[in-house]
Amino acid sequence: MTEKPVTIDNIAEQVVGLEKKVPLLNGEKTRYVYFDNSASTPTLKPILDTLNNFMEWYSNIHRGTGFKSLLSTHFFELARETVASFFHINLKDHLVIFGKNGTEAINKLAHNIPLPEDCVVLVTKMEHHSNDLPWRLRRPVVHVAVDGQGRLDWQDFEQKLGENKGKIGLIAVTGASNVTGYINDIHRIAEIAHENNSKIMVDAAQLAPHRTIDIKPPGHPQHLDFLAFSAHKIYAPFGLGVLITDRDMFVDGNPDIVGGGTVDLVSEDHAYWTVAPEREEAGTPNIVGAITLAKALKIITEIGMDKIVAHEAELTRYALQQLKKVPRLVFYGSVNEDEVYDRLGVISFNVADVPHGLVGAILNYEGGIGVRNGCFCAHPYVKCLLGVTMEETKIFEEKILNHDRSTVPGAVRMSFGMYNTKQEVDQMVDILKIIASNNYQGQYELVSKTGEYIPKNFNLNFSDYFNF
Repeated sequence: MTEKPVTIDNIAEQVVGLEKKVPLLNGEKTRYVYFDNSASTPTLKPILDTLNNFMEWYSNIHRGTGFKSLLSTHFFELARETVASFFHINLKDHLVIFGKNGTEAINKLAHNIPLPEDCVVLVTKMEHHSNDLPWRLRRPVVHVAVDGQGRLDWQDFEQKLGENKGKIGLIAVTGASNVTGYINDIHRIAEIAHENNSKIMVDAAQLAPHRTIDIKPPGHPQHLDFLAFSAHKIYAPFGLGVLITDRDMFVDGNPDIVGGGTVDLVSEDHAYWTVAPEREEAGTPNIVGAITLAKALKIITEIGMDKIVAHEAELTRYALQQLKKVPRLVFYGSVNEDEVYDRLGVISFNVADVPHGLVGAILNYEGGIGVRNGCFCAHPYVKCLLGVTMEETKIFEEKILNHDRSTVPGAVRMSFGMYNTKQEVDQMVDILKIIASNNYQGQYELVSKTGEYIPKNFNLNFSDYFNF
């Protein structure tokens, strides 16, 4: 049976679970609206079909002599080639290393990259914790400031470069913010890094699903030396993470995780590590995750990134137009409708005088809409955007350490995938107007330990919807 071509026009038909209905506070059920794509995307029916078909042939890979093992090995390595093709690289010069998730991929690089003892790592204040904390364990980190809209402060960047001239071991930067959707000029930053005898590490977890990324060959002034991304943010399930690096990066030294698959020879008193990428993929890898990622990348290519960009940009423009009509809404990041091609479809906001946790709860229980609220694993960035003072920071940090998250600052985030629609935006705007006018139905209790808001006298039995 020939698979129906996937296009930007029929993509909504291909989303697994899109028609699922969820319970509301009033006893009704409604079709779920998912605006939390920056955290994880749903998967697609052709990817699920690929998974189900592959499972009939599934076996462990490498060194197995049986047919299923040979087949699984073939397609696992073909998945690696598919990743390389998606990012316009060749496997002669580069490595594609599969791991548990994007966070682990960055940690693997942080463990292995040679950094001089007296160097610093330049990161931006907009980084997700995964591209900040691993570097703090290796060398002193210098944070580049952001401006009032959360964009990279180029003047501060130049100043930090000057202050640390000759000492910059690495520049680590997100391709796009998971809070404001702001897209960094990663190739310009790469050029600056190389001019300063440094390298660049790009966290592409947010950028890869929404923009074409050309890593460019080694030696090119704008070459991206290291790049990591997550399969679960690009419509593939199972949480696979990918690290792309120049091949000569993983020649010497010891792997960060050792065991089966990482060696050529082991005796009682010594071990000889095998070559990368196998030496960096200890144990049985996420074979199914690699297969489903490859299928996801092929579908993205089939649809055309240009069409995805155009759809999401127009949806972002429409969302900004409609959200501006909601009273008491406070935005974080740009709301300029002319800049939608320079950002992702990520919009963070608060309803004035309404806790972000309460807004998120009402959207769920009274609108069937899934968003995310909080600091989005980017605490320093969100505090900058919210204008949280040092005194306020000390107060809520002390509360958190005492297991009280009732006053943690944060925002509400809606984030689009290539399948979301204007009708879904309208549904969210309608609920936000109800929240802004204080006309929501439920009475909500704050759980101080988690910061969540739960409606009174409303019980959910999740086993009614799924069970294993």
